[in-house]
Amino acid sequence: MFMDNDVEGGNLGPYADRLRVFPSMRSKVHTPLIFRILMGINVRVLLVLLLLGLGAIFYVGAKTSPIIVFVFSICIISFLFSVYLTKWVLAKDEGPPEMVQISDAIRDGAEGFFRTQYGTISKMALLLALVILGIYLFRSTTPQQEASGIGRSTSAYITVAAFLLGAICSGIAGYVGMWVSVRANVRVSSAARRSAREALQIAVRAGGFSAMVVVGMAVIGVAILYATFYVWLGVDSPGSMKVTDLPLLLVGYGFGASFVALFAQLGGGIYTKAADVGADLVGKVEQGIPEDDPRNPAVIADLVGDNVGDCAARGADLFESIAAEIISAMILGGTMAQRCKIEDPSGFILFPLVVHSFDLVVSSVGILSIRGTRDSGSKSPIEDPMAILQKGYSITIVLAVLTFGLSTRWLLYTERAPSAWFNFALCGLVGIITAYAFVWITQYYTDYKHEPVRTLALASSTGHGTNIIAGVSLGLESTALPVLVISVAIISAFWLGHTSGLVDEGGNPTGGLFGTAVATMGMLSTAAYVLTMDMFGPIADNAGGIVEMSQQPESVREITDLLDAVGNTTKATTKGFAIGSAALASFLLFSAYMDEVAAFAQEPFKQVDIAIPEVFVGGLLGSMLIFLFSAWACAAVGRTAQEVVNEVRRQFIERPGIMDYKEKPDYSRCVAIVATASLREMIKPGALAILSPIIVGLLFRILGSYTGHPLLGAKVVAAMLMFGTVSGILMALFLNTSGGAWDNAKKYIETGALGGKGSDCHKAAITGDTVGDPFKDTAGPSLHVLIKMLATITLVMAPIFL
Repeated sequence: MFMDNDVEGGNLGPYADRLRVFPSMRSKVHTPLIFRILMGINVRVLLVLLLLGLGAIFYVGAKTSPIIVFVFSICIISFLFSVYLTKWVLAKDEGPPEMVQISDAIRDGAEGFFRTQYGTISKMALLLALVILGIYLFRSTTPQQEASGIGRSTSAYITVAAFLLGAICSGIAGYVGMWVSVRANVRVSSAARRSAREALQIAVRAGGFSAMVVVGMAVIGVAILYATFYVWLGVDSPGSMKVTDLPLLLVGYGFGASFVALFAQLGGGIYTKAADVGADLVGKVEQGIPEDDPRNPAVIADLVGDNVGDCAARGADLFESIAAEIISAMILGGTMAQRCKIEDPSGFILFPLVVHSFDLVVSSVGILSIRGTRDSGSKSPIEDPMAILQKGYSITIVLAVLTFGLSTRWLLYTERAPSAWFNFALCGLVGIITAYAFVWITQYYTDYKHEPVRTLALASSTGHGTNIIAGVSLGLESTALPVLVISVAIISAFWLGHTSGLVDEGGNPTGGLFGTAVATMGMLSTAAYVLTMDMFGPIADNAGGIVEMSQQPESVREITDLLDAVGNTTKATTKGFAIGSAALASFLLFSAYMDEVAAFAQEPFKQVDIAIPEVFVGGLLGSMLIFLFSAWACAAVGRTAQEVVNEVRRQFIERPGIMDYKEKPDYSRCVAIVATASLREMIKPGALAILSPIIVGLLFRILGSYTGHPLLGAKVVAAMLMFGTVSGILMALFLNTSGGAWDNAKKYIETGALGGKGSDCHKAAITGDTVGDPFKDTAGPSLHVLIKMLATITLVMAPIFL
């Protein structure tokens, strides 16, 4: 990506006369290959292929279960709704030419980096797929697999196919998130010239498009895989696999999604925060120019980073969260149905898919509830955007409670325990309340309307050091309430499931773990709307940058600043929401891992004794992994930011006319620096996350074989997973909340409080925001992906630890 030759040669006339003209950074069209192929096909042929594909999907679904047909129908309707949202957003005007040119520069930078980044990730995914294939071809099989006629080769190819499909779908989810954000940002900027309410509506509907596609793809991907395996393997026919064992074949899908999401978060997070830190330290602190000022050489890289870090990475992240939660709940539902001898277990297995299908419906209503009918004049008082978003969320939650109760009565009613469905409905209510509590807690600690952020801003008035101390203490304190909420949720849901009346052949209650799974589904039953609020943030941030760079009136910037501040809170809220769901999903996957080990070892594996020295060491290694991973992720941002700072300083020194608008900054140089460095830096922490559990499990397996403890490797990995999950949840809560609070403390001061922009207090707040940037947008989001990936990789690799 390079600037036009005329720009490089200075042939465009005096820069001061062309303040609103920005270079195209396009070197080539960065449309993914699959989309270029589809666009080259005749429309009629494409329509016929689409109809044939839909026919095949519904045929396979009909051969599997009417529930699958229902899920397919809802997902396809949601995709049609997302097309409507896209058309509605793209029909809005893009504003004056100077806005369009800036937007084009951001779009080309984002699409170029995405193409390179996902090219790198796809190569690593193919390599890992070959490793998985090799492991599965030489591993032992479970008695259940032998009885159903599934040999090593079939199991290997199924797992690899599921892994690659999960990776591809996760990549598409990321691309969709970025695709809409780089087209909506300029439309939000343009709308802000007329009305705050219209700008809010466009940003929300653009985020809604991405959310519908991401959640819909996660659901339909698992459903297609399940139905295909059901028909292909002849499930439940004599001599074949039982339907209760089928969900275990889907684990590869969750692993593939986790793998891509981790590297997307790492690469995108390093990119966005290195550019942001570099732009702020030199531009704001040293040169005293505003945020997103066109004189800052790193400003385009910063705005590109919002899209590749916050939109593309978050889309892949939430896709992975939903996929992992669905698969773990299906596994536990099948296991419980088998133990309780339920005649038709399909309702318990497919329940997660139906819950998320209803999620698409209720979230659509929530998105449509945010309308642009008010605030039609620019002089009208601006409504609080957070209040409007909260109203939509409240509508979504009420509808989610109703549909969740309906789903439990429809699918979880059984004659063996007629009242069990009501207990599970209450488990879902526990999950929904937990989600709402997480949203409220995160908002309390990160929104400048509340005391914690205002106290942090006040600490900035006494210097940089007190700002850092206050921010760290706020982050540490913010871990307490979420942990209490998670603890109450797990125990409550487990107890409700345990007392549901479902018992095994020996009369022992068996519904506890499934109750926890249902609570996790309840927590994620509004995931599409929460992702909509999350996508709103970077779109509003980009819109503010475009307004600043195109030198719009201050009144327009005030609107985008307000939306940006709310966007910071919604992003922090989504991260808290994701951590909570990661905690519950990891608990479920941990239980599935223990069941898998027991099946391969053909002996009970129900508890992990940390009094055994080797097992305790495994726990220590799990906690160490979290801290080391976080350190490497933050260090990667620091090293890349240093390169950006040096480059921006060099340009200000060598091109002194930049500050007087007489020379144009070389934006493309900063874009190239962060793009190259982020791809290089994401490898080391990513490799640490993938290789650590495998190496530890193999080493202790060898040690166990010499000491007469054949399950030692599996036990040590279980402890590593357990301790890593606990440490990871606490660390992610600390990083995300402290980073979000530092950011909004700065935003609060920029509203005019405590001296306003340019004051010493503001400079101290910028330091805090700079420290918090890698916390909240690189290490923190990557950690909750890491937690779930550790759980899925141990589940997939379980046989090699025995």
